[in-house]
Amino acid sequence: MNIKKYARAIGKYLSDSNYRFLMNAGLGKYNNLSDKKYLERKFECCMGKSLDFEHPQTFNEKLQWLKLYDRKSEYTVMVDKYKVREYIKNKIGEEYLIPLIGVWDDPDDIDFDALPDKFVLKCNHNSGLGMCICKDKSNLDIKKVKNELRRGLAQDYYLTGREWPYKNVPRRIIAEKYMEDATVKELRDYKFFCFNGVPMYCQVISDRTSNETIDFFDMDWKHQSFTGLALPEKPFSNHSIPIPILPISFDKMKESAEILSKNIPFVRVDFYEINGKMYFGELTFYPAAGFGVFSPDEWNYKLGNMIKLPDVREK
Repeated sequence: MNIKKYARAIGKYLSDSNYRFLMNAGLGKYNNLSDKKYLERKFECCMGKSLDFEHPQTFNEKLQWLKLYDRKSEYTVMVDKYKVREYIKNKIGEEYLIPLIGVWDDPDDIDFDALPDKFVLKCNHNSGLGMCICKDKSNLDIKKVKNELRRGLAQDYYLTGREWPYKNVPRRIIAEKYMEDATVKELRDYKFFCFNGVPMYCQVISDRTSNETIDFFDMDWKHQSFTGLALPEKPFSNHSIPIPILPISFDKMKESAEILSKNIPFVRVDFYEINGKMYFGELTFYPAAGFGVFSPDEWNYKLGNMIKLPDVREK
């Protein structure tokens, strides 16, 4: 046990009200707080300033506004990693989905013997917790994987950032094919920032597990001078690898992003390119739950200005 480390944490807990709120929130002490009050308090803790719901200006402020007032039932389907498959099939085509291996309600229902040597297991209602990326089944600790999946299923992902579309997603486990590209070691994420059906910027994330870099490009594939969206405690990576080149399927990604973001004030549409073909990743309404940062910070305002909020607030 690191006594000094725990002593510092206790001291910070007692002296820093923002740190204390975030710690208590993680323990579930504010689960019954209204979405509006919770978001106001968390925004102040994370961003260091008050949240203005009446006159939101920045990208982050407007995402919080959309959490409260832009609530359409189809958003719940769109964030469900299982149900969204049918949605994507109908919108752009089944051929752009990563192949599904299976779906289960309980980790004990999974027949690991029947799974291929490589696969990905994940919960359909959250982001990361419980995920298993298996590259060699012979080395898999099945008991550990099941325990992690149970932790994932138990997570109420909505409560962390009050991202309400996740609140009523029926929780399941899905297995997808492990996808590999012949030319890159790790798949790149191509994340299109779309404003009411118009993709404006593509965020490219490379080398997540080694030396992560974040790049933004416009729709003419011109490299931009800003970067983001990272949580405040996570620094941006320096470029030690070449800037990503234009993906072969870029035009198809852009076309599909337009279709999937139509009539939505803001949504991020994610794709992969695998061996020259586009595959759908996910739809994200609130990147970093609206608590991320851009560098330089002026882009928080520039991107915020691109979000045109609906005239009617529907609670």
